[in-house]
Amino acid sequence: MTTAHQAPGETRPGGRTARTRRAVLTAVFEELGDGGFAALTMERVAQRSGVHLATLYRRWRSVDKLVCELLTDMSSGVPLPDTGTLPGDLRALARGIARFYGSARTRGLIEAVVAAAARDPQAATALRDFFDERLALAGVMVQRGIERGELPADTDPKAVMAALGAPFYYRILIARRPVEPDLADSAATAVWAAARAGAYATGDVRPDDGAEHGGGEHDGAPERED
Repeated sequence: MTTAHQAPGETRPGGRTARTRRAVLTAVFEELGDGGFAALTMERVAQRSGVHLATLYRRWRSVDKLVCELLTDMSSGVPLPDTGTLPGDLRALARGIARFYGSARTRGLIEAVVAAAARDPQAATALRDFFDERLALAGVMVQRGIERGELPADTDPKAVMAALGAPFYYRILIARRPVEPDLADSAATAVWAAARAGAYATGDVRPDDGAEHGGGEHDGAPERED
């Protein structure tokens, strides 16, 4: 995963186009860290990256598009776990999200993307597409849990994943506080309990699907790990 100590695309070799993209996204990341979104300009990105200003405008058109692409590039490195149980997966993913937003620079990135989406319809579409894609990818973990009988058969995987991420975005965007380590385990525990109780069930279950969820060894909230 890209972190504050690893520039975006640092380990992704490629041709000239890939190198240009890597240089630009790295420059955006560093500019956000130095001056925040308010000071981010296409001119500053061009100067830091060494990429011609006309190229930036031709490929990205605005700083809003740049920060949206940077968020997509960085967050695509957050691993989707497969621990063998849904509570384990939820906890592992929540901890990955907490690490991702653990730095002030990364928190500033999501703030910048949300600010861009409020101004620019295309940035808003990019942000929605980003979250839709991430929810769909992470929803595979929930589907595995359904197939193992851990959850009601009509559980909405995207709703579960949205609930897992919600506390982090509330902490960053509303409360304006750092993401503390214990938030990950508390979010995972709450979402697991709610999902088991049918809070994210759609009610759309065929008779042979079996609306009742299985029990067995996975009952109860996930144990906290040190």
